[in-house]
Amino acid sequence: MHHGLFVTGTDTGVGKTILAAGLLARYRTEFLLRYWKPIQTGIEEDDDTATVQQLVGCSQEEIFDQGIRLRRPVSPHLAAEFSGMTINLDTLTELPEIKSNERCLIVEGAGGVLVPVTESSMMVDLMVRLGFPVLIAARTSLGTINHTLLTIEALRARDLQIAGVALIGNPESGARRSIEQYGQVSVIIDMPVLDPLTPEVLESWVSSAFDPEGALRQWLK
Repeated sequence: MHHGLFVTGTDTGVGKTILAAGLLARYRTEFLLRYWKPIQTGIEEDDDTATVQQLVGCSQEEIFDQGIRLRRPVSPHLAAEFSGMTINLDTLTELPEIKSNERCLIVEGAGGVLVPVTESSMMVDLMVRLGFPVLIAARTSLGTINHTLLTIEALRARDLQIAGVALIGNPESGARRSIEQYGQVSVIIDMPVLDPLTPEVLESWVSSAFDPEGALRQWLK
């Protein structure tokens, strides 16, 4: 059975790509990992796969660069409509490299859990098809408690396991405490905004502060 960890967010632009890069940097010496971005919109402006590869210095085996690549930085269903195509989730999840159990996949979603992908499916439907535990990236700004709890509720309603929450931004102890209490989850990563965002800065932070208790190991084996 193939295995992996799905990185989602409470919103778009919350820091999923940097979190996924941190995962690879932290655990690539312990486990065989491979990063995959199944659906990328706004490819003319952003290429998350290239960002992860550049930040971590990934080998070809650590990057799987196939999937849906669409112009315009909008929701996947709209980007597909503008391109005159329909996204097929079954085709995505049937790729041989995805079904292989040789490497643990670090999968980064597009936007949040309920982002529409087709007329009848959302990003969470891709998560269900893969069946991987989910790591939630959340901002520490105002509103994060509500957004994170809604994300947790949507995942649990579909029987998806939650590996934990990563809070990204300035430390906010109140938000952390509330998310853990009301969401019955663990905040396992506190990630600052890395500025400048360079391979050296990422590696320095990862080596000193990324998942210090090793809570994610159980999901990567």
